[in-house]
Amino acid sequence: MAAQIIDGKAVSAKVKEEVRQEIEREGLEVGLAVVIVGDDPASRVYVNNKKKACEVCGIKSYEYALPAETTEEELLELVDTLNADKNVNGILVQLPLPKHLNEEKVIERISPLKDVDAFHAANVGKIMIGNYAFLPCTPAGCMELIHSAGIDVSGKECVVIGRSNIVGKPMAMLLLHENGTVTVCHSRTKDLKEVCRRADILVAAVGRANFVTADMVKDGAVVIDVGINRTEDGKLCGDVKFDEVSEKASFITPVPGGVGPMTIAMLMKNTVMAKRIQG
Repeated sequence: MAAQIIDGKAVSAKVKEEVRQEIEREGLEVGLAVVIVGDDPASRVYVNNKKKACEVCGIKSYEYALPAETTEEELLELVDTLNADKNVNGILVQLPLPKHLNEEKVIERISPLKDVDAFHAANVGKIMIGNYAFLPCTPAGCMELIHSAGIDVSGKECVVIGRSNIVGKPMAMLLLHENGTVTVCHSRTKDLKEVCRRADILVAAVGRANFVTADMVKDGAVVIDVGINRTEDGKLCGDVKFDEVSEKASFITPVPGGVGPMTIAMLMKNTVMAKRIQG
């Protein structure tokens, strides 16, 4: 029994269309500033995709492309300027930054009201207590995909592989807020295979190509693949060995076309939410 594929492209198109209608209906003026430092090719692709999504949704996009040798002081000054700019509702600094820049310091400088990535410590704290305005885009996108398939999280055994601040930890919190019983696994977890096999909902966010194999997955599990990796021959693949796991799972997200498009769609949603909070 092959799994049903949860189509991230279709779900993200629906989210973006809802955002576009909301902006149009209420005549909102919404602006998103994206800051990219240096010329990392993957970051450039992301930034271009964010620009395209802004166009689709009717959000004004401001791009600041800074040279790799930009100093921390210059970057922080730009953040201060954007914090003060009434036309900018959301600020996103594309990570990773060049090594000489302190990511934590830069994120902390962004106003929590404009932090549409939800990486600021104040916003992370709000996610912990369940009193949040916006969520990190990738975990929020994962939840949207789970809901789109009509899956109820309540009472389910949920396993998240990966404990990053950007995906693993907030993902665990969101599943917990919906009454899932959550286990977070990582490189030191003993009997990882056994833990994963208990999962009704398995979220793979480990950043290793084809890491999750069929023998790690329970029959009928829901499998959400957050990974974006390249195989040796340059092909895009996830953290999950799709061909074999899709034979066991009930629902699965593909790579590409699963979680990836959702991340940007949720960013659009967060930017409108930021506009509302700012009044």
